[in-house]
Amino acid sequence: MNQDTARRRGLMLVLSSPSGAGKTTISRRLLEADANLGMSVSVTTRPPRPGECAGTDYVFVDRPAFDGMVARGDLLEHALVFGHHYGTPRAPIEAALAAGRDMMFDIDWQGTRQLAKTMRADMVTVFILPPSTAELEHRLRSRRQDSEETVHRRMAQAHGEISHWDEYDYVIVNQDVGTSLAGVLAILAAERLKRTRQEGLIALVADLLRLDPPPR
Repeated sequence: MNQDTARRRGLMLVLSSPSGAGKTTISRRLLEADANLGMSVSVTTRPPRPGECAGTDYVFVDRPAFDGMVARGDLLEHALVFGHHYGTPRAPIEAALAAGRDMMFDIDWQGTRQLAKTMRADMVTVFILPPSTAELEHRLRSRRQDSEETVHRRMAQAHGEISHWDEYDYVIVNQDVGTSLAGVLAILAAERLKRTRQEGLIALVADLLRLDPPPR
């Protein structure tokens, strides 16, 4: 297959879930498993959590800087989540898609809706559900990143987040991380093969149709 035939516009793999459903773990393993998948690094006004690296996990900015990005149209989407603002920078995403690189997004349903207003043809959306409420609470407590008050707030917020599950293209119940990872990789493989994403096929098919039919 020549370079023109292989040419493909990148896609946007959107993963959403209530906090604690396992989305972060799945995202990290996806990046390890697929060399053509990059991570969209969001901008946020919240302070870094222990172990987070500026520029890799998030771009940490203050509120005036964030508001300036919104005003200039530098963000594809932005949302207020648990008292902090989050957004997706426009320029690096548009450049990656044009170069045929796929980008993954760790955003909530609000951000997904905003992206869909202008980028729906490029999007593949996946909602990750926990297997039960009890397991969701267990996962939130076991990571020991949040106060008791925050855990209760996240559990209360989970109901509203889960209610948007049917707005997504695919849904995965994360009972086992390995199985869930395989499911997302299968989705990614299938979406890359969609006719509308393989721009190089147009030239290939035109060449094939110009061939003389075989003799009978």
